[in-house]
Amino acid sequence: MKLLRVQVPDFRILKNVDISFEPEFIPSIFPLGSQNGGGKSTLLQLIFVLLHCSSDSEKKDFVKNILSGFTINNNSNKRVLAIIDIWNEDKILKLEFLSYNDSYLRELLISNDKSEVENDNYLKFSASNQLEKVIDKILIAEKEIQDLEKAITKLDNVRKIESSEEKYFIFRELIEELRRFEFRTPNPILRVANKSIEGFQDEVQARLDISKLNLKKYYEQREQLERILQRVLKYLESEKLLYICNYSANGNKDEEEVLLCRINNMDMNKVEIFMKELSQKIFLAAPSTQVFLFNSKESRKLLFKKQDNETEYYSQLKLAKSKLSGFFTYDFLAVDILIEAFKSARDKDFSEAIQKGEYGNSYKALINDLNIILFNKKINIDPDLSGVIFKLDKDGEDVELYPEDLSHGELKRLSIYMWIKYHNIENAIVLMDEIEIAFHPDWQYQIIADINQWAPSNQYILATHSYELCQALTPAHVKELEPKLLKQEAKN
Repeated sequence: MKLLRVQVPDFRILKNVDISFEPEFIPSIFPLGSQNGGGKSTLLQLIFVLLHCSSDSEKKDFVKNILSGFTINNNSNKRVLAIIDIWNEDKILKLEFLSYNDSYLRELLISNDKSEVENDNYLKFSASNQLEKVIDKILIAEKEIQDLEKAITKLDNVRKIESSEEKYFIFRELIEELRRFEFRTPNPILRVANKSIEGFQDEVQARLDISKLNLKKYYEQREQLERILQRVLKYLESEKLLYICNYSANGNKDEEEVLLCRINNMDMNKVEIFMKELSQKIFLAAPSTQVFLFNSKESRKLLFKKQDNETEYYSQLKLAKSKLSGFFTYDFLAVDILIEAFKSARDKDFSEAIQKGEYGNSYKALINDLNIILFNKKINIDPDLSGVIFKLDKDGEDVELYPEDLSHGELKRLSIYMWIKYHNIENAIVLMDEIEIAFHPDWQYQIIADINQWAPSNQYILATHSYELCQALTPAHVKELEPKLLKQEAKN
């Protein structure tokens, strides 16, 4: 898959963005340059979130977070967020991401029978989402009813017990089981008399009656939504639209806006499968500080609060990073990943020995690649694969080094190599933000050849401030956002 073109009319700092990435260019590496404040990071984040998170229910919160503040104009019921062209199997697919007012569907579907449409509060783009919520409520209510009915039967049996001690223990156990219902809990030590038990049983019965009424209401809502959903899906299919999620533009609890995606040149029955495949082929590498931008507005505010919030803030960062499987930060090299890579290479060589009668060279190739990256240093793995050390050839003698003795640039170069190789990132769209940080100017130039050698089947889009990195490719490869990076260079 390749990213061919991205258009963003108006999102945060991005205005009238229209950038094309030529599929015939070799290597398929495109620096994206601008001065500070040009929106490079915002553009990469938007592309990544839309393509990586839109098809996964566990990641859609990140879509909602990035859309915070993206409002729909008062004089319109929809707004274009972004248009992204993807090259896939000799076909160009245009993904148009649109924001609508959720209830706008009612206006679009007004027919001769206006009264039915206008009075139907369930007729929204989010009908499928509403149905899922109602089904969840049904499951909860059914479980509540089951537990409450069992509790009433137990209470009947408790009243028949003659032993006060036995009655006390069973009654206490039952109260604990019903804790989630937040009843006015009687003291089992003082109130084991049948009269007190009967009073508690009346409370349980009242809650049971309410749960049954709620369940009946949920069944009716499910029936209405199932009927309406067919109508909504028919409209979405006719317009080649895919519902992604509801979101709140203004931080309100009511998520009144919806994000939809229109995909042309594809059978709608295949769209969801394609979106899931695409999500596995989009990656973002960025400085570690950027993970907080994927969190909610409230979570981001914790960064500027008192130290009491520090633990919560970093726990939310950790959670966000764990969910974003395609997101990589330029952290110091994780030795455990390096060791796992050696183990994987060893196992692959052994597997080839069994199948072909000769050991493969994966282990040797990995060591050679790492030694090339390290230039004047050599990597050594412990015999039991429990750790790694590095050796520097100094005046004919090997000086032992540990990972912390390597420079930030060396560790970063190793970490990028390991990220690409360990996760087998191939035939993918790889977005990389500020890759040049901590690199000497020569390495900023060299990193272009590196990533092309490490995984040439990928397409790379590199947000950068580095002239050296841009000069490693032809001027036609370099894409720009205002204020332009290369224009500033020409002035100098």
